[in-house]
Amino acid sequence: MAIAAGAFAATLGLLAAAGHGDLDADGVPLAALTALPLVARRVAPLAVFVVTALASAALYGITDVSGPPVGPTIALYTLAMTGTGSRARIRLNLAAVASLLAMHVAAAGLGEGRFPGPELVFGGLLWGGTWLAGDRARLRRERMAELEERALRAERDADRERRLAAAEERARIARDLHDSAGHAINVILVHAGLGRLRASEDPEEARATFETIEKLARETVGEIDQLVRVLRENGANGGAEVEPPPGLAALGGLVQQHRDAGLDVTATVTGERRPLSSGVDGATYRILQEALTNAARHGAGSAEVQVAFHPSALDITVANPVARGGPASPPGGGHGLIGMRERAAGLHGSLEAEVRDGRFLVHARLPLAEARA
Repeated sequence: MAIAAGAFAATLGLLAAAGHGDLDADGVPLAALTALPLVARRVAPLAVFVVTALASAALYGITDVSGPPVGPTIALYTLAMTGTGSRARIRLNLAAVASLLAMHVAAAGLGEGRFPGPELVFGGLLWGGTWLAGDRARLRRERMAELEERALRAERDADRERRLAAAEERARIARDLHDSAGHAINVILVHAGLGRLRASEDPEEARATFETIEKLARETVGEIDQLVRVLRENGANGGAEVEPPPGLAALGGLVQQHRDAGLDVTATVTGERRPLSSGVDGATYRILQEALTNAARHGAGSAEVQVAFHPSALDITVANPVARGGPASPPGGGHGLIGMRERAAGLHGSLEAEVRDGRFLVHARLPLAEARA
């Protein structure tokens, strides 16, 4: 509204400066039509420009007013700034601008009775510059809108990535919880049975067995507390992380636990040993832990572990005789096997489990980090 009023006042000032001090009845209505429609310039920019330009052409035709057409120039800037950017719309707007400019210049020349050379040059420069300024403003606005959209899209993508990462972390924690608790409970059960049998025959041996149970239970409770704490703090504390599980270096302790529980375990490591990435190292330990737990629960009292370093991969094999009356094929739907397969797949590796010649075989192949690099 303020711009329309200012344009109207400026046009009246130009009329007054041209010698129309009394501002006759024809000049004032036309001056109003050149300016007051600017109130609706953002709603209908093309229509406002056409109305103001026609009124200005008529005003310049019946008077000898000098100076730029204020209202149509403002309407032209708005028209260029609020365009859609489509070629058809731009061509339409430019055709309207060129036609109304020619009409405006012709009217000014007729009003003065001469060829409007100066008006043509001045009008072309004024409206051409106004169009370019408005068009640059439109392009700048569109770039800003595009940048804002990109920022919002990047924020949404980042939020989705965070959610996916959180879901993967929960799945990993669930697997760790299952592996740790399942392994500990099975070892504790075996030790508890041995302790009960040895209590009367060999109290010292029974005491050592119960000490092993206590130590393992404490370690497991601590690990479970850590896992549950991370699950509770996930989201509230983005920096909370679970300490990685023991790696291949802890194989000796894992084997000794099962030997103490009565499982006859032999373990061999072949190939050129070298440092493993944290992911491969942790997955190796968990796969061995779960496979030995299955051997203790479903096997016939013994297990063989083979870990082989190859140039591009690490092979893990755990074999144990199937107990009499055991399953003829591996229980593919068990959480333990599912978790082992997920660990291997997460590292772009593979894991197979099968019963062959009376032995249950678990074989995993994990690509080494330097091979994937």
